[in-house]
Amino acid sequence: MIVHILRMKALSIKQPFAELILQGKKKIELRKWNTHFRGKFLIHSPKNPDTNALKQFGFVVKDRNFSQKISAFPNKSRSTWRNISVLDYKELPCGLIVGSAILKDVKKYKNEKEHRKDKELHLASSYWGNYGFILENAHRIKPIPAKGKLNFWNFNYSPSIIQNNKY
Repeated sequence: MIVHILRMKALSIKQPFAELILQGKKKIELRKWNTHFRGKFLIHSPKNPDTNALKQFGFVVKDRNFSQKISAFPNKSRSTWRNISVLDYKELPCGLIVGSAILKDVKKYKNEKEHRKDKELHLASSYWGNYGFILENAHRIKPIPAKGKLNFWNFNYSPSIIQNNKY
């Protein structure tokens, strides 16, 4: 039996940013480096999430005192919390390929003013980089175990994985 192995580009994006992309809330992924790659790629969520960002975006441990915990964040109004999907951060998949998206273009931010103008699209500070990867058609797939790498990397897979995940 001949088994065909296919290859697709993948990009590791820490949680909760991977989840925010899959929810359609983050449309631009910031990086400190540029790429010539354009097209469909897999979204990989590394094993270790960004704990500061988890708190910033409302991914908290849910328990009986959940509403008290929300009110303990003075910088967030009740209306802000209604716009954020609050999940137990332990429910976020890590160490897996969790979705796919299309990299349509890369935007170079020349200054802080340009960067702030797109704040609602990238949800981050300029600390994360001056290159905005403009994403489209992000969607969730059945998680696939994988070890991530830096930059875009090649993920090898069999066609049956694609059929089972509805790419």
